[in-house]
Amino acid sequence: MQLTFIIILAYLFGAIPSAVIVGKLFFNEDIREKGSGNMGSTNTFRTLGWKAGVAVQVLDVAKGIAAVMTARVIFNGNLPFPNMTPFEDVTVVSVIAGIAAVIGHVWTVFGGFRGGKGINTTLGMLIAITPIEVAIAIGIFILVLLASGYVSLGSMIAAASLPTTMVVRHTIFGVEIQSYHTLLLFIIGLAGFLIFTHRANIKRLLQGRENRFTKLWVFRKSS
Repeated sequence: MQLTFIIILAYLFGAIPSAVIVGKLFFNEDIREKGSGNMGSTNTFRTLGWKAGVAVQVLDVAKGIAAVMTARVIFNGNLPFPNMTPFEDVTVVSVIAGIAAVIGHVWTVFGGFRGGKGINTTLGMLIAITPIEVAIAIGIFILVLLASGYVSLGSMIAAASLPTTMVVRHTIFGVEIQSYHTLLLFIIGLAGFLIFTHRANIKRLLQGRENRFTKLWVFRKSS
């Protein structure tokens, strides 16, 4: 029952429609009727401005962090199933809560089960679990964004860089990562899920129809 409560609570954290709240509260606009209709920070940046975009991004990241931290506070017992991973029970619960939050963001019950892409909420979850990989992924995202102007492309490459960075750190640089193999499988699955949520963006990129932030396309301007 305790784990079920944590999953439901984490899902509800993730399901909070930050973009809808910010749009309606401060702009009297429904983000679902603007731009791509996506309830994420990218569409908010594009349609409501950078202040609203930053606010939504911070709130969406906070949802992932809150889900993990709340799970750690609530959980004080053993898992109701055999722990077949090398993680401590509380870490397993944190991962489960984080995934529930991401699912809540992507398929929010408060928005007809249609939400955002899950990047920012995943970022919040991973900050508490793999901070070094997250820091490198953020750097890669910024470089791709400045080189291409595409937020979606930067997000997908950053997601793919998470397991890649972990493999490079462990196998090439010999960094000892606790529960490496278990954590790597989890990160690969999560990265694949995030890329899957961007399938429409991939199609638009291939067709040359993806929206581009030209003001952030810095490398082109300086060349």
